Amino acid sequence: MYKIMMFVAIFGIYSLLTLQIVISQEVPTGNPNDFKVKTCLHSVSYAGVWRGQAELTVDEFLAKAHELGFDGVMLMAKKPHVSPFDYDETARKQLKARIEELELKLVALAGYTDFTAGVDKSGIPNVEIQATYVGEISRLARDLGTDMVRIFTGYEREGIPFDKQYALVVEGLKLAGSKAAEYGVTLAVQNHHDIALHHDAMYWLLKEVNLPNVKAGWDAWSPTLERLSSEEIRQSIIKMQPFIVHTIAADYVRLPRFHYEHELTNYIRQEDVLRAVPMGDGIIDYKTFFTTLKDIGYQGYIAYELCEVLDGGGSVQNLDKAAKSFLQYVKQFE
Repeated sequence: MYKIMMFVAIFGIYSLLTLQIVISQEVPTGNPNDFKVKTCLHSVSYAGVWRGQAELTVDEFLAKAHELGFDGVMLMAKKPHVSPFDYDETARKQLKARIEELELKLVALAGYTDFTAGVDKSGIPNVEIQATYVGEISRLARDLGTDMVRIFTGYEREGIPFDKQYALVVEGLKLAGSKAAEYGVTLAVQNHHDIALHHDAMYWLLKEVNLPNVKAGWDAWSPTLERLSSEEIRQSIIKMQPFIVHTIAADYVRLPRFHYEHELTNYIRQEDVLRAVPMGDGIIDYKTFFTTLKDIGYQGYIAYELCEVLDGGGSVQNLDKAAKSFLQYVKQFE
């Protein structure tokens, strides 16, 4: 009996310690004095992902972030950057040492999930597969010295009942959150994919998932593309305050599109295409967004990404110019 009681006591202490690690990402305090401008550069900005964009190696990117003066970095957890397939134990130690040598903070790994993928093929356990991937990159995150992984919900597929797709997202976040907890990692769910894009839906989703290490990476550009007003964006932050641990900034302009209809001898308006521009030059009201983050005592970093075709092209020099303009832009909120 004594041994059983000792086991229960030790397990209880271990569980408490684990919980403390899992929820180490701090949510906003509500005190504006606790807000600090901490800058982070997302490696997708130099990954050659978008048309014409230059591609740097991981080490070149880290040196670039240091050279530009960023406080921290966010690394893509996939090729061509930090895929778990490419990083064994030795490589992980070397990368962690390099980040520390450059005096950078590894803020997060960027995971890439879509929990509704394969919803029409129920025989394949896609949710389990993706949750396992999140577990692997959570282990990678721990080994590299960060306790946060950014992930997504799911894209909505036509012809499939919405609630069936929503349920897969809930299941996926619960499974992924449980795997991430094994490594002391918090998942920051970004408002990016279709499911639970709006703040009311995301708030409901995270409450339904109800795990202490499944939080929100809340951005301004998605609400803007939803055509929310500046006041509605402010309210989205206030609503999401209990969950916000991360944010990624990018600015865009809308370029109008039209389709010529021959029989009408006329043009039909199409959805705009978005193109990236330096911070402050686009359509997104970051003054309201960052001011509200300050008002609620946001504790996390402000990550910057260049994730679309950029005005002026994708050369390293032009990417650097945009990154520097971000650093100058956010100084006003210090």
